[in-house]
Amino acid sequence: LSIIDCFILALGYVLLFTPHTPVASFIIQCTIDDRVTRVAWLNRSTILYAGNDKWSIDPRVIILVNTPTQYSIMIQNVDVYDEGPYTCSVQTDNHPKTSRVHLIVQVPPQIMNISSDITVNEGSSVTLLCLAIGRPEPTVTWRHLSVKEGQGFVSEDEYLEISDIKRDQSGEYECSALNDVAAPDVRKVKITVNYPPYISKAKNTGVSVGQKGILSCEASAVPTAEFQWFKEDTRLAPGLDGMRIENKGHISTLTFFNVSEKDYGNYTCVATNKLGNTNASLTLYGPGAVIDGVNSASRALACLWLSGTLFAHFFIKF
Repeated sequence: LSIIDCFILALGYVLLFTPHTPVASFIIQCTIDDRVTRVAWLNRSTILYAGNDKWSIDPRVIILVNTPTQYSIMIQNVDVYDEGPYTCSVQTDNHPKTSRVHLIVQVPPQIMNISSDITVNEGSSVTLLCLAIGRPEPTVTWRHLSVKEGQGFVSEDEYLEISDIKRDQSGEYECSALNDVAAPDVRKVKITVNYPPYISKAKNTGVSVGQKGILSCEASAVPTAEFQWFKEDTRLAPGLDGMRIENKGHISTLTFFNVSEKDYGNYTCVATNKLGNTNASLTLYGPGAVIDGVNSASRALACLWLSGTLFAHFFIKF
C-alpha cells in the first residue's frame, strides 16, 4: 500500500457547534486496499478502534465500516474537546503506514454575561460589561442605539466606560459578539440618566375678560417633574373655582375658564424632582397690557424662596 486516503465526512474539515448543545456528528473515513492486514484509528496517542475492537470508553465513538476497501468510524454529538488530529494506522507487508486529518471545531459567538439595565444620576461614571465566548474568539462591539443612524458606534471592547455621563447618553446600548462563524449574538442594556428639571417652554398669555385663558409650562426632567403653581406668593390649589391645574407628563397647564380682572397678574410655575427644582414666571394679561415677554431678575429673585421650600418638601418624600 503506497497511499492511504483519510478524510472527514460531515461539514468538511470544520465542524460547527453551539456551546453546551451538541449539534453534529462526523465520520472519519480511511480508504484502503486488500493488502492491508491490520487497521486502527487513533486520536492523538489514544487508540479509538483496532479493527473491530473498541478501545475507547467514549460511547459516542462507533465503528461504521470495516471492509477490505474502507475503514471508517463516527463520533456523535461532537464538541470542542473532539478537536485535534485523527490518525488511520494500517499494517501491510509488515510495513506500518499512517494518514492523518485534523478536525477543527468552530463555535458560534455567544454572550455569556452582560450588565443589567441601570439608572444613574447625570455626571456619574458608568461601566458596562459584555463577555462572549466562541471559536475563533469573537469581537465584541458596543453601540448606542438612541442616536442617529451611523453615529451610534461607541467602542470595540468587552467593557464600555462612560465618565461624567450626560442626559443625551441615556437610552439603549447594544452589545454584539461576532466571529464570522454564524450570525452575531446581540443583547441590549438600557441606561437611564436622571437629571434635574429644566423648563423648556413657558409663554405669557393675553386674553380678554370673560374668555378662556391657558398658561402652559413644559419641563424636561428624569424622573418626571412634579408641578406647582403660584400667584405672587400664594400657592394655587388644584380645586379652585374657575381654575383647573392639569399635569400630563412633562407639561402642566393652568386654565382659567372665565377670566376676570383679578386673574390678571404674574404666575410662577415650579417644577421639582428629587435632583432639584426650577421655576419660570408667566403673565396672564388683558388687552393693551405691555409685557416684555422675558422673566426679569426681580421675578426670579421673588421665586427663590418658593424653590427652596418646595425642594425641601419634595426631597423628604424620597
